[in-house]
Amino acid sequence: MKLTLSCDHKLPTGVLGLSIHPDGSRTFAACADGAVYAVDPANGQAEPFEDRHGSYASGCVLLPDGRTVVSGGYDGALLWHDVATRRGGLRIQAHRFWSWQLALSPDGRHLASATGQYLPGGWKYEPAAENEPSVKVYDTRNGDRIAAFHHAPPVLSCAFTPDGRHLAAANMMGGVRVWDLNSAKQDSPASQWTSPDFTSWGTTKTHHYCGGIYGLAFAPDGDSLLGCGMGPMGDPMAGNGKMTWQRWNWRKSERIDQIKDAQRGSGLMETLAWHPNGDHFVMAGRQAQGTWNAAVFSAKDGNLIQSLDTKKRITQARFTADGRTLFLAGANGQPARKEGAWPPWGRLQVYRVEV
Repeated sequence: MKLTLSCDHKLPTGVLGLSIHPDGSRTFAACADGAVYAVDPANGQAEPFEDRHGSYASGCVLLPDGRTVVSGGYDGALLWHDVATRRGGLRIQAHRFWSWQLALSPDGRHLASATGQYLPGGWKYEPAAENEPSVKVYDTRNGDRIAAFHHAPPVLSCAFTPDGRHLAAANMMGGVRVWDLNSAKQDSPASQWTSPDFTSWGTTKTHHYCGGIYGLAFAPDGDSLLGCGMGPMGDPMAGNGKMTWQRWNWRKSERIDQIKDAQRGSGLMETLAWHPNGDHFVMAGRQAQGTWNAAVFSAKDGNLIQSLDTKKRITQARFTADGRTLFLAGANGQPARKEGAWPPWGRLQVYRVEV
């Protein structure tokens, strides 16, 4: 698979969440100013939705009917937005803390949101127990909560299986849990495991745990689960942990594959996207040391196929349904004000995909 850049658009502020229409004709960006923007991928024109979050907008999803976007934010709220009018609708307070990430079931009926704050629970600085369920699932039609799952906070990522029956969530300590939404005992995970390769204890300057699994993505056939993040490091302030992905047989809680040491640098990997044919996947994020911050890998043997140095932080990667286009969204630094105004520092890149 080969990626070729076709468009590089500037957006008002950094992008933390991205949703696209399956055909790539429309995109929606959840941004650091609390707003969700409708972005024309052809020219980069960005129009904000009326209702905003009280803090960063951290994620957004487009419902299958194409008429509604739901966003989550660091204010713990979930907001429903009308695409045609860009006006706000339903608003619910989902969490006491941040909504780190959203996931939409393939049929669009269920929305999962992950939360949790890292507070020391003991002298070893292990995370304290959650003060609310770390993963909650809502009915997108009316906002009713239909499920709540417990995990060790903070829970940074979540994803549904392609059939929508199972939900996975992962945390800062490398712990992954998968629940069966149809089970009578919903809070008993169908499977769970912990990978120490996604967390570490900071030994320099800042003494605490850091890292985590920031992205999860089930393979198109539903048989395996990918996770990405940042591995062990000595100095959390430098953000120089190992770029990391692992792939698991989630039903057996067994690791299938992982990134090869010779093919990675240092930095936080924040997003994963499977190509629709299941033969390749993309991992991207921010680079501390190395030669790339976005790369294409082979699902067959885990080898790196192509790498890119975008010179920007990438927070989201999304393929169109036909697999011909890849969208990468993120930020170019966090600049200071110029003459009382913020220069545009959000980014949306459009890549042509050749398989």
